[in-house]
Amino acid sequence: MNTLNFSNGDSMPVLGLGTWLSKPTEVYEAVVEAVKTGYRHIDCAYIYKNEKEIGKALKYLFAENIVKREEMFITSKLWNNFHSPEQVEPAIRQSLKDLQLDYLDLYLIHWPLAFKKEHAQTSDDQYSLDEMPLSATWKAMEGIKEMGLAKHIGVSNFSIPKLTSIIENSAVKPEVNQVEVHPYFQQDKLIAFCKENNILVTAYSPLGSRHMMQSEESITKNPVVQKIAEKHNCTEAQVILSWGMERNTAVIPKSVNTERIRENFGSLQVKLDESDMSELAKLNRNLRNAKGLYAVVPHGPYTYKNLWDE
Repeated sequence: MNTLNFSNGDSMPVLGLGTWLSKPTEVYEAVVEAVKTGYRHIDCAYIYKNEKEIGKALKYLFAENIVKREEMFITSKLWNNFHSPEQVEPAIRQSLKDLQLDYLDLYLIHWPLAFKKEHAQTSDDQYSLDEMPLSATWKAMEGIKEMGLAKHIGVSNFSIPKLTSIIENSAVKPEVNQVEVHPYFQQDKLIAFCKENNILVTAYSPLGSRHMMQSEESITKNPVVQKIAEKHNCTEAQVILSWGMERNTAVIPKSVNTERIRENFGSLQVKLDESDMSELAKLNRNLRNAKGLYAVVPHGPYTYKNLWDE
């Protein structure tokens, strides 16, 4: 499988299985099916509430010699209520316990948001970033890398100003920024900034949001995408995923459907040409779906504007 390379020579497969919104009862079979299909990259998070089931699937796959641990790339993420530096190590250890692993390949700060409880309902449930600076959380992230609990560390949903602040005030730069990217939200400036600073980009919701996919706004229904799919004798989803990988971003489409898991894997065989990429570049609408509005509460420290620095 094609990979993106870290500065130390380690690599991250460009195609992974996303597990957000995958029910615990379904995610076990999805992970087993994905690995048997050829996936070697699984994207997890504490807040998805399904890491125990993923751990059981990984244990089965390792025990049956279907795949070796060192062949897999496993990501998890630090949730918002564990930003206090002394909470970072216990948080990753909980994910490791649930996933039945000794180390993670990648651990990310999930959002640039600091909460006092798992689901912040009011301003009293939140810290401002002055009260709980991202730089302090990041210092603790550096510590878990030094301990060998995570081989690589990074962030998710970070803007250029927030990345810049970390880079300028830290010994270790974020190695990955996982953000929403798809043809309707292409993030050219952010991706260029990450490339300039040797930060790999993982695209979540690479096919658009679930709501988008079920509506007339679905990228798969765009005539340009449909025309390119017909040209390459592949599906629209395969075109979109191939576009993401062609831009040197990793893509992590979520699915628990066996046929869809296999279809998405088939995107590795689709090779778009320059004219395809040029046509797809014209589709950008700056249409962000994951707005982070769950964190915007009355009189709270977070607004859409200061979250995304837009």
